[in-house]
Amino acid sequence: MAKKKKEDENLEEQKKKIEIEREEEETEEAAEETEEPAEEAEETAEEEEPEEEEAEAAAEEKPEKGGFFKKKKDKREELIEELQDRVKRQMAEFENFRKRNEREKSQSFELGAKSVIEKMLPVIDNFERGLAAVPEEQKGDPFVDGMDKIYKQLLTELENLGVKPIEAVGKEFDPEFHNAVMQVESDEYESGIVAQEMQKGYLFRDSVVRHSMVAVVS
Repeated sequence: MAKKKKEDENLEEQKKKIEIEREEEETEEAAEETEEPAEEAEETAEEEEPEEEEAEAAAEEKPEKGGFFKKKKDKREELIEELQDRVKRQMAEFENFRKRNEREKSQSFELGAKSVIEKMLPVIDNFERGLAAVPEEQKGDPFVDGMDKIYKQLLTELENLGVKPIEAVGKEFDPEFHNAVMQVESDEYESGIVAQEMQKGYLFRDSVVRHSMVAVVS
């Protein structure tokens, strides 16, 4: 009986050892299964890190393409356009000022020239009267010849300035160029035609300096 009892006790101890070893094996397997998901999670995390970095980089670049930075760019462009428009307007104003200044200078020059020409015309008239009064036999006199040359020189200089006489005799009366002081009868000209010129008129650059004093056929 004692021997059988001892064998039973040994059997029980072996069963316990087997159960303990089984439990340990199950524990180790569970631990290994737990470690593998952890390693996979770490690998997944490592793989996701570049994606997160790319997402962050994209998030940083996104505002540059639109939104805040785009508004800044628009404001800068608006400022540039405003400055360009301001420069264009100032250039246009300066161009208008330049043209107006040139026009005023031209008008001032013409007024001054007209004033001088008007004062010279009586001198031309006196030369013409004096030369017309010279007798035929004295026209070859050196003094008369010298006066005639001075007279022609004056006419040449006036012509170079743009002064020219108004055509009158034989032309139809035109109140813009002729000043009728009398009417005459004529077999040579028809009615309304200038038959005689008492005082020569002159133009300065197509502007009348002095009207021609004429007699018109009635």
